[in-house]
Amino acid sequence: MSIHLYNTMTREKEEFIPLEEGKVKMYVCGPTVYNYIHIGNARPSIVFDTLRRYLAYRGYKVTFVQNITDVEDKLIRRANEENTTVTELADRYTNAYNEDLEGLNVLAPDIQPRVMNTMPEIISFIEGLIEKGFAYESEGDVYFRTNRFEEYGKLSHQPLEALQAGARIEISAKKENPLDFALWKAAKTQEISWDSPWGAGRPGWHIECSAMALRFLGESIDIHAGGTDLTFPHHENEIAQSECYTNKPFARYWMHNEMLNIDNEKMSKSLGNFLLARDLIGKYTGQLIRFFMLSGHYRSPINFSEDLLEQAANSLERIKNAYVNLGHRLSTARAEEPNGVAKEQAELIEELRSRFIKEMDDDLNTANGITVLFDVAKEANLYLRNANVGETEVRAYRALLVELAGVLGLILEEEAELLDEEIEKLIVERTESRKARNFARADEIRDQLQAMGVVLEDTPQGIRWRRK
Repeated sequence: MSIHLYNTMTREKEEFIPLEEGKVKMYVCGPTVYNYIHIGNARPSIVFDTLRRYLAYRGYKVTFVQNITDVEDKLIRRANEENTTVTELADRYTNAYNEDLEGLNVLAPDIQPRVMNTMPEIISFIEGLIEKGFAYESEGDVYFRTNRFEEYGKLSHQPLEALQAGARIEISAKKENPLDFALWKAAKTQEISWDSPWGAGRPGWHIECSAMALRFLGESIDIHAGGTDLTFPHHENEIAQSECYTNKPFARYWMHNEMLNIDNEKMSKSLGNFLLARDLIGKYTGQLIRFFMLSGHYRSPINFSEDLLEQAANSLERIKNAYVNLGHRLSTARAEEPNGVAKEQAELIEELRSRFIKEMDDDLNTANGITVLFDVAKEANLYLRNANVGETEVRAYRALLVELAGVLGLILEEEAELLDEEIEKLIVERTESRKARNFARADEIRDQLQAMGVVLEDTPQGIRWRRK
């Protein structure tokens, strides 16, 4: 079996063949850190973290780079509004972004470069483009000549003329062509700036990713990813400047996730449906947000609502319950078999694993991957109905659930980690009280547990508990 990914460049699913066997160089566009990220920003973080995890699961060594844009117009405006520095603002929201990612169980990037720390490479990159005739200086600004790159528009699949007619272009008398884009911007009064051959200024938005990718991953990379909103102009401009600078293909696979709506409407502050990721993580948990995001295919738009989130919570609970049921049954299961898992169960477990891989190989189809997780949970629960279950088989089902959920970044073990000695002791005492017909004490303990947010459930394997 081989992995196939949808390539925005070719608009086809293609077999994934990295530049170097067994290794993957992956770059994902990061946030502009002028505020907390909203729930829409969380989708690419979760999606491409899952791709990274899956590539590693399939045996690849992944180098994952995600940049931080810490110099940009929005940062400058926000810093002025708050009467602080761009650096302080960027540090604050970079830390907040990383906290939110941790809350969503998104792995930290191998490398997280920032614009402020990449200035020499950015300036050198621009100098190279000027020397080759692909860029020009104009009154302290530097612009890229889009008409010098014959393939401009190949990612968005539009010719230069159509892009010129339809794009929202920054009109400037400094430009040779309206579609030329800024590589360097001359500093304005009391604005953060760096010295350069063209005077004090700061980089344009697009050049930073090209410079960072070149510095940390080399002239050509395997996967470049981000939201569909970045296809044009950001990624289109990255391709143009990078390929003109190196004369080599920039990225082999371009991947883009679709957008997220709130109650079937585009998220907007004016509509009052602007939801911060950290608020939702605090209210619903990062695991539920992650599960919800992965319940749809990344190339399909996804609608966010409380009703849909409630449905996702019930679905996630089914998988977690299967894991907990398996754990509870270990205490009464038949001892470990020296010959391993029984043939019938071993074949079923391997079939489920293979189905999961097949679905995920098909353009990271996490929605179908989750369907396989449900099937694992169903088969595990069916097996537990047997009177004489084996510890070896129980552990095998449990390990498969953890393995496949882990690829999706879902943590099933947290249920076990919630076990609290005090709660366990109270449950034992309540059981003993009921046996002794001391129902007053049993009810008292039940009320105490309820006040602690603990729900008791009677199962064939004994009393289970969970937090509300």
